[in-house]
Amino acid sequence: MRILFFIDTLGAGGKERRMVELMKALKLIPNIDFEIIVMSSDIHYKEIRNLGIKIHTIIRKTKKDLSVFHKLFAISKSFKPDFVHCWDSMTAIYSVPVCKLLEIKLINGMVIDSPTNQTIFNKTWLRAKLTFPFSTLIIGNSDAGIQAYKSPRSKSAVIYNGFNFNRLNNLSSSENLRSELGINTEYVIGMVASFSVNKDYSTFYAAAKLVLSRRIDVTFIAIGNNTDSDVSRFLLGEKHQENFRLLGKKSNVESYVNIMDVCVLATFTEGISNSILEYMSLSKPVIATSGGGTNEIVVDEQTGFLVKQSDPKDLADKVEILLNDRTKRQEMGKSGRRRIEDVFSIESMVAKYVSVYSALS
Repeated sequence: MRILFFIDTLGAGGKERRMVELMKALKLIPNIDFEIIVMSSDIHYKEIRNLGIKIHTIIRKTKKDLSVFHKLFAISKSFKPDFVHCWDSMTAIYSVPVCKLLEIKLINGMVIDSPTNQTIFNKTWLRAKLTFPFSTLIIGNSDAGIQAYKSPRSKSAVIYNGFNFNRLNNLSSSENLRSELGINTEYVIGMVASFSVNKDYSTFYAAAKLVLSRRIDVTFIAIGNNTDSDVSRFLLGEKHQENFRLLGKKSNVESYVNIMDVCVLATFTEGISNSILEYMSLSKPVIATSGGGTNEIVVDEQTGFLVKQSDPKDLADKVEILLNDRTKRQEMGKSGRRRIEDVFSIESMVAKYVSVYSALS
């Protein structure tokens, strides 16, 4: 079986982590050969270089660089894959004509979120409408995403992200991290997400300020690309800055999650969040915005709380419930860990991908 993976970037992100974990597992399975094409020189997940696979880089000179089609065609013709597996909407657009010309099956993996407002003016929605008819199979990481994009059920599959528990083997000392960050408060609340359009840091910061207006024994942490930017700091404001740590992108994110007492994900749209998987694998109670794929991970009032979108008071109230009830924090954390083990393990994810690949080859 020969697979050509095609992705826009290998920077820090959910789909990138998912693909890297999949390739690490596939490397151990006999009779599976694969190569990867990346449309960026940004490789955050350095372990991919240790897999001994061929990595092709195609860099666009402009947004309408037609040479990408020629380069993809040449690589595909030389490698002769059984199918191309693209991981985002841009690579889906480039893959369709090449796969049609070379009669290669296309696995379209662009469904990684679950937006509520879909129109032809939405670039990703338009790309879905253009590429779905020519895709052999469409894989989404949540049922909510498949529904949101109106992917044809007859050629759609849902494969949840899988968490690799080996990532927890070398956690940094919680005491050392707290000291490094200058945290002296009893509690730590954190959110791991890029500071971007789909992540609701405005609500997270507003909820944090509400909590801090009632108590000062909490430090709030934001981890992710651009969380340490000037825009993020401006949104946070001046008051209570001593109770915030805006850390930017971190490579050992699991160690930072491990020092948190409660983990938050405030969003506007979400597929299956790798951050929530990380939270729950470390037995942390979760407070997350209800909707999309999040409702397929978090069991409300069992593994955490689902809160209303853009409602700082609801979020702050749930934070205080957990801070004031250690037993509830522990019980929700343990339930979350069991749910990841039962439903969202890396073994389950890999087995489903291999099953899909085998059926198509």
